[in-house]
Amino acid sequence: METDEHLLTRSIREPEAFEQLVVRHSGALHGYLARRAPGAADDLLAEVWLQAFSGRATYDAARGTLRTWLFGVARNVLAAHRRRDEHDGRVLPGDEASSDPWRAVDQRLDAAAVAPLIRDTLAGLPHVERELLLLVAWEQLTPSEAAAVVGIPAGTARSRLHRARTRLRTALGSAPSLPLTGDLA
Repeated sequence: METDEHLLTRSIREPEAFEQLVVRHSGALHGYLARRAPGAADDLLAEVWLQAFSGRATYDAARGTLRTWLFGVARNVLAAHRRRDEHDGRVLPGDEASSDPWRAVDQRLDAAAVAPLIRDTLAGLPHVERELLLLVAWEQLTPSEAAAVVGIPAGTARSRLHRARTRLRTALGSAPSLPLTGDLA
């Protein structure tokens, strides 16, 4: 099986090779977008692929994996979407209720009593810390990959991720029903 990077390089000469990248990464990218902008995820995913295809010659392997680059493109598309919504008056600046990814999670949480606390704690985190935490926990990116997505050094990302996890643990205090191991630990 060809590597992502090889497929991308080959797609410059043979555009049809790009299709394999779409097949490989659409599920993860769609999940990322759906958790942040549920009503617009399909359209945003199409925009991600359009931008990735048109910018494929600018990919730099020295800055991270192709997967990381694609999540960065998705993050930029999402940010532009939110700016348009704010500009058009569909979302008030600072109002993240319409893109609150925890709303859907609330229905599946066994510990429904702590869901508002988790949501409030996440909302209170600085944007970059929240984005790092969600990229690692939901999108299964490594801290280094998440750092590349948000455009900060890996060491900085690890310290901010630690800070975000610590704040979440502190807010949850003695809530024994919610494990803080695995992705969030």
